[in-house]
Amino acid sequence: MQRRHCAACGASFRPCPQVLQQHFCRQPDCQRERRRRWKRRKRHTDADYRDNQARAQRAWRERHREYWREYRRSHPQYRERNRQQQRVRNARRGAPGDSGVIAKRNVSETLEPEFSGTYRLMPIAPELIAKRNEWTVKITALSRE
Repeated sequence: MQRRHCAACGASFRPCPQVLQQHFCRQPDCQRERRRRWKRRKRHTDADYRDNQARAQRAWRERHREYWREYRRSHPQYRERNRQQQRVRNARRGAPGDSGVIAKRNVSETLEPEFSGTYRLMPIAPELIAKRNEWTVKITALSRE
């Protein structure tokens, strides 16, 4: 039987005669890569599989609500790396004079009597930190009642 090259590690291997389309060797890392690629392809092509995976992940997050908080607490190097990456993302998206503030939390502050002006309007969605779905709107006060 002829030898093939593994699609993951590139090593030469002898395929199993029962698996005609074998592209990965038997090494555990290569088998993990094979499964990872299969799952990714399945998520992109099978809506039922994608939906089932999303539900399973949501259920896991519900059962383990404190996982990420605990992980960040016990892994300071992860926390610092995330902070550094956020600074890079902020610098990349920032405009000249950008204060580096990601979100303003002054929603409950009272508006001044004259609030006419140009505003940026965006949906309230905390998970969309990097997405910029926003509109520029001009609001003109018609009366001061």
